[in-house]
Amino acid sequence: MLKKIKSLSLALPIVATALSVNAEPLSLERIFDDPSLAGKAPVQLKFSPDGSRVTYLQGKTDDYNRYDLWEYNLKDNKNRLLVDSAALFSGPENLSDEEKARRERQRIFGKGILEYKWSKDGKALLFPLNGDLYYYELASAKSRKLTDTEAFETDARFSPKGHFVSFIREQNLYALNLKTGQEIQLSKDGGGVIKNGMAEFVAQEEMGRMTGYWWSGDETKIAYTRVDESPVKEAIRNEIYADEVKLFNQRYPFTGTDNVKIKLGVVSINNQQTDWVDLGEDEDIYIARANWLKDNKTLSYQWQDRSQQTLELRFYNSETKKQKVALTETSDTWINLHFDLQFLNDKKHFVWASERDGFKHLYLYRTNGEMIRQITQGDWVVDSLKGIDEKKGIVYFAARKDTDLESHLYSAPLFKKGDIKRITELGAYHNVVIAKDNKTFIDNSSSVNKPGSAALRKINGEFITWLEENKLDKSHPLTPYLDDLITPEYGTLTAEDGQIMHYRLFKPTNYQDGKKHPVIVNVYGGPHAQRVTNSWRSKNLYFQYMAQQGYVIFQLDNRGSYNRGKKFEDVIYKHLGVAEVADQIKGVEFLRTLDYVDPERIGIYGHSYGGYMALMTMFKAGDYFKAGVSGAPVTDWALYDTHYTERYVGHPATNAKGYEASAVFPYAEGLKGPLMIYHGMADDNVLFTHATKLFKQLQDQEKQFEMMTYPGSKHSLRGKSVQTHLHQTITSFFNRHFNVQ
Repeated sequence: MLKKIKSLSLALPIVATALSVNAEPLSLERIFDDPSLAGKAPVQLKFSPDGSRVTYLQGKTDDYNRYDLWEYNLKDNKNRLLVDSAALFSGPENLSDEEKARRERQRIFGKGILEYKWSKDGKALLFPLNGDLYYYELASAKSRKLTDTEAFETDARFSPKGHFVSFIREQNLYALNLKTGQEIQLSKDGGGVIKNGMAEFVAQEEMGRMTGYWWSGDETKIAYTRVDESPVKEAIRNEIYADEVKLFNQRYPFTGTDNVKIKLGVVSINNQQTDWVDLGEDEDIYIARANWLKDNKTLSYQWQDRSQQTLELRFYNSETKKQKVALTETSDTWINLHFDLQFLNDKKHFVWASERDGFKHLYLYRTNGEMIRQITQGDWVVDSLKGIDEKKGIVYFAARKDTDLESHLYSAPLFKKGDIKRITELGAYHNVVIAKDNKTFIDNSSSVNKPGSAALRKINGEFITWLEENKLDKSHPLTPYLDDLITPEYGTLTAEDGQIMHYRLFKPTNYQDGKKHPVIVNVYGGPHAQRVTNSWRSKNLYFQYMAQQGYVIFQLDNRGSYNRGKKFEDVIYKHLGVAEVADQIKGVEFLRTLDYVDPERIGIYGHSYGGYMALMTMFKAGDYFKAGVSGAPVTDWALYDTHYTERYVGHPATNAKGYEASAVFPYAEGLKGPLMIYHGMADDNVLFTHATKLFKQLQDQEKQFEMMTYPGSKHSLRGKSVQTHLHQTITSFFNRHFNVQ
């Protein structure tokens, strides 16, 4: 039975800050054109080590995809450009295939300076550009090249004390002595199937681990992984471009097949000798994370079994070569990885996150593995650990204690029981960075119709100054369109098992009593994602555009999606596309109760897992969804990778029926309405084979469908022209089939 629990509109402070102007009609071309409608929304905000500056990356006004390095100096309260990327290199970047893949895994797109690091003394910054490394010295305000080679240097960073810069070159690990200029090669056998200090494909794409090496705090050694890709099945993958077809012999770990062989070693900077850690007899495992303890001799690493139902935090003593298991996490379904492990300076304690009680919370441990106390508790989730003030005994963390739709900064006592205090204000979604002295933090906040702004605040939340207000005044690119922006309605529905699901609904701007409007259900629906939040997302501008064309836009975070606890997620275990589809049907049943919705014109659109969901709903629930657009969909989970797929569906050898039932092919006969499928023809994540396999089946079944393919595009289909054309195509599809003029 469908039950509507509540519906509300979030009051968003945008009109008050905007000048009274006549709204301009929003166009698809303008959404993806320069300057960005998000305005001066800075990214990668970081404190300098001494806390006197905040640095960030910002796109150019005339090309928001080319990023420069900026600072906000707290002494004179001014923003200034530090490094103009075009002044150092203005031509087309010649990226290596490895770097292209790494950026795709990082979801980084653009040109210029895309990442940077601070030296510990706060005197210099390090950044890569066009395959080489640059060292920017604040005193001289000049940049100099550290490397100038045909090879591509990547994953560069300062050593903990700032005496070295480390990086990967040609699949080997190097350290550069900044004082002498001497390069030290720390691994020798990299190349071909051997990768040293590099994260393998599933570590990057599915574990969020983008590196394969870790410095000890005293700079005497580096822990690193050695990956042997030879066991991984080699597949010939096409990348189809406008004027050529590239063939790649890619080692892709299809679910159920062999993974890489991985070793974990500790190399000495002085003699370049590596000691290998005994990982145990079972070689079919994952190394999820690694960190050094404060004693600089103990390496912690997270060992995960192939089923992902057991995770061990292990401590390896690099001097005695002995190790122990500090703690073990187990699950009947799967264990979600996280980065929330911090060792205290007292060398006696650490803070760890766990979902053992059904929700992600923080726990205090002794380094001998003894749990002291659970720091946070309740039917809500901690997003991430942000900082620890050991002197005051306070832990700072991001969480959703007050609302599932917003992330906020909270504090709690570290060593004893006490109240949890929310620091940031409700009504916006907050991404925060806390200074090392725990006295101030960067508050990067946004709401659904207000792009991000960055403020500097005291640790109690008190406002100090704007780092980038990004004010919606007459000069802001978004201002001409403000009057027509719709404030969406938020509400909740009840799933068939009684769990509460959040939805968001954009009403059409030409809404009037008695008029029936078409609906687009925008869906993702997969794990580790949440779409219904009170936060700015550029994609919302497309929904605003469609609402201005007379559409209702509806989003529902079905069971299986993220930030709601393990019970909410676990319902999809070993059978994908069942609960998610049932929940989206509940959403349509709710939409049918609205007098302004045309029940015969409800369509669905999604990308990636959302593309999979669009297919499953069109095939299994054609009476509810009359037309669908499926972008870069997974069609056969046997064609996807090991770590992601086996986490949710298990191993094919033990759940063959689950794999068959979770694929889209058994249900294709159920297609009734118009369907369009689009895919990037150089996609190395959800391979183009997923689409072609479905094309063939639909053709064999004489099912009519439309398709749009993008030569040279990978999974995210980046680029202004590609995004403009894609959204023109989606819009045209729904307009034609829903008779929208």
